[in-house]
Amino acid sequence: MEELCRVGAAAPLRGDVEEPKQGSVLFLGGNEVKSSAVVKYSSAPPQAAFARLQEKTDLKLPPANWLRESAKLGPAGTTILGNNKKSKPFSSFGMAYDFIDSVGNDVDVVSDSENIKKLLKIPYSKSHVSMAVHRIGRTLLLDELDIQELFMRSSQTGDWTWLKEFYQRLIDQKWQRKKKSKEHWYQKAILSKFLYYSINGDGAAQPVPSTSKQHQEGPVSGESDEAGRSSWPAPFEMPSSLSEDPGASNQGSVPLEPSYIVGHVASAPKEQNLTTLFNDGENSQGLKNDFVRNILWTFEDIHMLVGSNMPIFGGGRYPAVSLRLRDNNKPINVLTGIDYWLDNLICNVPELVMCFHVNGIVQKYEMIKTEDIPNLENSNFSTKVIKDIAQNILSFLKSNCTKEGHTYWLFKASGSDIVKLYDLTTLCEETEDKYQNPFTMPVAILLYKVACNMMLKKNQNKKHYGTIRTLLLNCLKLLDNGRHPQIIASANYMLSELFQLDEPKKEDSTDFPINGNSDESYSEEEEEMPDSDENGSYSNSSDPPDDNKAVAIIKSVGELSVPEKYKSVHRIRPSCAFPVCHGTEERCRLVLNYVLEGLKSVDSSVKKEGDLPAADPSTPIPLKYEDESTSGGPECLEKQMALFLDKMGSFQKGKHCSQSGMIPGSWQYKMKLQLILKSSKAYYVLSDAAMILQKYGRALRYIKLALQCHDTYCCLCASMLPEVLVFLCQCLTLCGDIQLMLAQNANNRAAYLEEYNYQTKEDQEILHSLHRESRCQVFAWATDLSTDLECQLSVSCKCYEAAYEILLFSNLKNQNPEQHIQVLKRMGNIRNEIGVFYMNQAAAVQTERLVSKNVSTTEQQLWKKSFSCFEEGIQNFESIDDATNAALLLCNTGRLMRICAQAHCATEGDFKREFSPEEALYYNKAVDYYLKALRSLGKRDVHPAVWDSVNWELSTTYFTMATLQQDYAPLSRKAQEQIEKEVSEAMKKSLKYCDVDTVSARQPLCQYRAATIHHRLASMYHSCLRNQVGDEHLRKQHRVLADLHYSKAVRLFQLLKDAPCEFLRVQLERVAFAEFQMASQNSSAGKLKTLFGALDIMVKAKGAFQLIRKELVAESEQKSKDKSSAENVSPNDSPTGLNKEEVLKLLSIFESRMSFLLLQSIKLLTSTKKKIGGINEEEVVLKTNKQVYSLLLRATANKSMTLLERIEVILNLLEQLAQNNEASHGGIQ
Repeated sequence: MEELCRVGAAAPLRGDVEEPKQGSVLFLGGNEVKSSAVVKYSSAPPQAAFARLQEKTDLKLPPANWLRESAKLGPAGTTILGNNKKSKPFSSFGMAYDFIDSVGNDVDVVSDSENIKKLLKIPYSKSHVSMAVHRIGRTLLLDELDIQELFMRSSQTGDWTWLKEFYQRLIDQKWQRKKKSKEHWYQKAILSKFLYYSINGDGAAQPVPSTSKQHQEGPVSGESDEAGRSSWPAPFEMPSSLSEDPGASNQGSVPLEPSYIVGHVASAPKEQNLTTLFNDGENSQGLKNDFVRNILWTFEDIHMLVGSNMPIFGGGRYPAVSLRLRDNNKPINVLTGIDYWLDNLICNVPELVMCFHVNGIVQKYEMIKTEDIPNLENSNFSTKVIKDIAQNILSFLKSNCTKEGHTYWLFKASGSDIVKLYDLTTLCEETEDKYQNPFTMPVAILLYKVACNMMLKKNQNKKHYGTIRTLLLNCLKLLDNGRHPQIIASANYMLSELFQLDEPKKEDSTDFPINGNSDESYSEEEEEMPDSDENGSYSNSSDPPDDNKAVAIIKSVGELSVPEKYKSVHRIRPSCAFPVCHGTEERCRLVLNYVLEGLKSVDSSVKKEGDLPAADPSTPIPLKYEDESTSGGPECLEKQMALFLDKMGSFQKGKHCSQSGMIPGSWQYKMKLQLILKSSKAYYVLSDAAMILQKYGRALRYIKLALQCHDTYCCLCASMLPEVLVFLCQCLTLCGDIQLMLAQNANNRAAYLEEYNYQTKEDQEILHSLHRESRCQVFAWATDLSTDLECQLSVSCKCYEAAYEILLFSNLKNQNPEQHIQVLKRMGNIRNEIGVFYMNQAAAVQTERLVSKNVSTTEQQLWKKSFSCFEEGIQNFESIDDATNAALLLCNTGRLMRICAQAHCATEGDFKREFSPEEALYYNKAVDYYLKALRSLGKRDVHPAVWDSVNWELSTTYFTMATLQQDYAPLSRKAQEQIEKEVSEAMKKSLKYCDVDTVSARQPLCQYRAATIHHRLASMYHSCLRNQVGDEHLRKQHRVLADLHYSKAVRLFQLLKDAPCEFLRVQLERVAFAEFQMASQNSSAGKLKTLFGALDIMVKAKGAFQLIRKELVAESEQKSKDKSSAENVSPNDSPTGLNKEEVLKLLSIFESRMSFLLLQSIKLLTSTKKKIGGINEEEVVLKTNKQVYSLLLRATANKSMTLLERIEVILNLLEQLAQNNEASHGGIQ
């Protein structure tokens, strides 16, 4: 809760809420200074009115309540009023931990108010300045670095010797500890007694007997000194027994164990549970924020988080005042004035009450307004100059303290004008272990906590990923794995979480441009004010002319007063841009690198008893390669699957075990779980990326590693989170996809095997860490690379089934509908693949069977397996309403039925062959499945391609049934009429599902099929007509049907450009049909009409001969080209695919029938002419027919003519006949 102290009003009590008001302006001494303060936290009790002491009150006598807790003051009263002890060296860290949101972003400085005042007084004071400076983001943390205390510790323990030697060499060769004067303790004692008198109220300000004076004064001195000396924590190696000082032993020697660090970090950055790093550990290291107030103070444009313990009194006429005690014989100097003024500004106290005394006897009180303090006599100073000093010091520090994690030392020797800045971290590393620097751990923790805090900001964390990464990397640089494994593991995990595995990483632009440092030095001189500081001083020393160890130097403190002398042009983080990853693999490899470092930290911290001989990280762990000769096949897979699902069930019941001896609930246990899960996800993404690149061997290796990680996770985890189970389903699904692709790309098996067996050192080390917890063999059945196609398909199927089972028994089906649908789709698909595999095997066995009369048991087993797979696949697709895929599987089942039907044919010699009942049964089953497929689709619009495919298969099935019944009529079981009826019906159904009108790639096939059906029906009716005796009505019906189907067949064959022989055959059958009709005719006119009709049919066959001639010419040209190219081509080869034997046969029949028809027409026309006299038209026809007949006889007699020449002759003759067609028709009519 933020609270505001306004100028002129009392500071609100803790719990009161006021609207923050920033930028309130104070006009002090004619100089405009902007100052505002917001109380972020206050532990002060309600403000008590101060008691004005009577004149002549002797402050040397202690009051009755001295150093006792008071109800008015609360438990902190003794600390506030009775002990003005020095600030602790880590005071800024305590505040930073409490207000972590402000660190790194909004605040420029975090420090004790005493340190701020000391810095702003540098140009006025001769006294020493020694401060530790740390940078966290844009924030500087300032703490007093008590050289005396450090060197006292060095003398006792041997620590910090490097700094002591450095100090003596460069700064003060004759260093010795300065003891505080008796006057110093006297002044502190009477101030303490004055404050207790002031809050004691009426009747209580009585002095205790003077005999207790010495008794009471002693502890004050001892306590204060003790408090100062015990504030430094021991370096991390120092055991508590080395500290002789009881205070130091209690407070400073507790080693910083990792028990305060993050214990559990959730799997996603958005839902992280980052617990507080320090609990009791903060207090034990002096890192507790024990200021009475934490104030966000804005001084001009500088934002500071300041800790203050100044007592504030209120009530009556003075709602908020600060109380000061002054010796009337000593005038207020500039340093004291600045001190009072800054204290009141920081706490927003409008007035100062000054009590003057002489030798401890109260003389008078004086009220001074805060804005009047700069104009007091002997204490006149410019607030504008103080502002310039503040801005210059901040700019100087920000320009030069550039490295996060480093400890900088700002030092000014007593009496010196020169201020120097050293990098103690660099100096320490040059001489001794970096952990000799006691700031190392608090800085590392703060870097870590700031990064954690930024990760928790859900809305803006992505844009800060570069900053977070820099914080964590700097944190890791400061830590030692042996001492701080938990923070290292957690920081590495957070680094891995910064990389988004599920999306391409966009480059995050850096918040700050890269600029150069501003570390200029100046040599301007300004007159110093006399040093009247109350604190002890260090000995004066002459500065060496050149100090090459200093990072930066202010050559004269006077230049700090010059406005904008130092401008901070150096931005905080020049290298905080997030790294640009040029691909998924690079991103995942970075993640795995951080995960590995985290695992190493965890493993190194686990003390294992009876450690099993672990694998050597440098020795590859073999990825098992399974040969089909040793694999147990699908039966073995079933057992492994059962074991796996049983184990998955045991995870649900909360069983877990760790071979390494990690204790469930410990930080190692929680962190390793998260790291393992992260590595599993990284390997999954790598596998998916390899799959897209068609590197299936590599993909299988990565998914094997992902599942091995998951196996270890399962061994450790007490209860499986739903999102982890969903991820396991995704892994198993991807593994199934990879095994399927390996099965479909068997030709590249050698390359895939090489990819599969390759292993990086990083992968080996991660596996080594996994093997500390489990054998990683639960998923071995799913990830072995087999060379057997059936085994690969079975493994793929089992992967999908396992994923489906996990979704079922963990009740995740409804929460993850998309995942459920994907798994079922893949199950349907793989069952289709396996069904097709068994179906093709059955067809191959059938082909090899040749003469065997009976269907083998092997075939039947393969049919059953195939049928079972198709049936299960159909159920999978129907359960998710996937009509299209269900239709495809029904279509494949229909094809299986046709293969079963084919297996039952040709069991006897062709001369005895009949269409068997088994064939009919299986073909009818095939028809049923095809019809189910059409019903599944509903209409063509659902999926036109599948609809057309099913229609075509259905048409083919009906056509095959009809053809077999027609060619191998089962006359032993059925009557001819019944067979003809069934054939007719089947052919008509085939026509129904044969779409000749829709324009598609299959249209020519449909037209050819329809033409063939019409041709076969016409031939059947033609045959029936020849064999039919008696029933004239039936004969007439057959004649009409034959003529109808012949004409339809002709029309369809004419549309096709690649079936001239079929067209010719139909025309010849039509001619034969006309001859058959002519034989039953008696009248000459009727016969002539039929004859001319037959000749007209022959003339219409001209198109077929033109097509044949075109193909023969093209073939001849090709041969001549080949000869010129010296290439030999077999004479029987026809590039056009024309069957020459068929053409010769049909041509011979065509010539004979044409000769016969011409001869008959000549005879009939001649006899008709004799009877009824000449008719001009008939004479022309007769003459033409004779001429054509004569040419035809000569052509057929010439045996030396080539096929092309014979066709040319026929085309010529048909042309002559075509010219007389109309005349012949007119004459006969």
